[in-house]
Amino acid sequence: MQFLVFIIAFPLLWIISILPFPVFYIFSDFVYLIVYYVVGYRKKTVRYNLTLAFPNLSEKERLIIEKKSYHHLCDMFLEMIKTMTISQEEMNKRFTITNIELVKEFEKKGKSTILLASHYASWEWLLSLNDKTTFKGIGVYKKIANKYFDKLIRDIRSKFNAELVETKSAIPLMAENQHSGILSMYGLASDQSPKLDRAFHWDRFMGVEVPVHTGAEMLAKRYDLNVLFVKVKKIKRGFYEATFVPISDDPKAVPNFEITNIFLREVEKQIYEAPEYYFWTHKRWKHRR
Repeated sequence: MQFLVFIIAFPLLWIISILPFPVFYIFSDFVYLIVYYVVGYRKKTVRYNLTLAFPNLSEKERLIIEKKSYHHLCDMFLEMIKTMTISQEEMNKRFTITNIELVKEFEKKGKSTILLASHYASWEWLLSLNDKTTFKGIGVYKKIANKYFDKLIRDIRSKFNAELVETKSAIPLMAENQHSGILSMYGLASDQSPKLDRAFHWDRFMGVEVPVHTGAEMLAKRYDLNVLFVKVKKIKRGFYEATFVPISDDPKAVPNFEITNIFLREVEKQIYEAPEYYFWTHKRWKHRR
């Protein structure tokens, strides 16, 4: 059954990926109408999240953010499909970096780096960074149940020579690379909600006290990894700009959980700047005090 679903869906995905960008975004507008007005995908969750994060805004103001966020959500996931056939040249035009020299400085430190990101703007196209650094780019991701779609997603996300590794395999890979002296950049999006039995730290996120992922910080301390945050800004439809923000080049000297807290403050800055580009459909605040 998994294979049947895949062979039916794949031709449609490929056709979407080869659409010229003007037509591509007209199609995205159509998908938005279906997702938002017909299906109503996770509207209850989005409204709950926006009410918690922006209690000072009126219902009308939150509704504007809600609609814009669904529009962007459709764009972003279709852009992931577009990656199947997009050229390197086109990607370089649409996803730019303001300060790649900072990564070059971190490369000179002679140790691997953890790149912290959030589910904001375009985390999918972040994987195109790999051709701009001498680090081996490795993205940590959660495996998809359908093995055929999982392979397709891995192929799409590794198009620009990034390697994808499942969450459970990330630690053994880090240990192996460390032992072999393979300098790597590990990308982790750590702004979602951890399971309560794995919550070692709570912090206020968008004004609400919640459990937070601390795995990236723990790994940075264990293997003495540099820590960078990447801020992605949506310039206009289909165009993004990434800026690297240094967090620490000596994580063992940083008090416990401070790296995690700094990361969350950076994510909050992004959200307050333009909340419509955050991933509001995720149940980020399902556990709270």
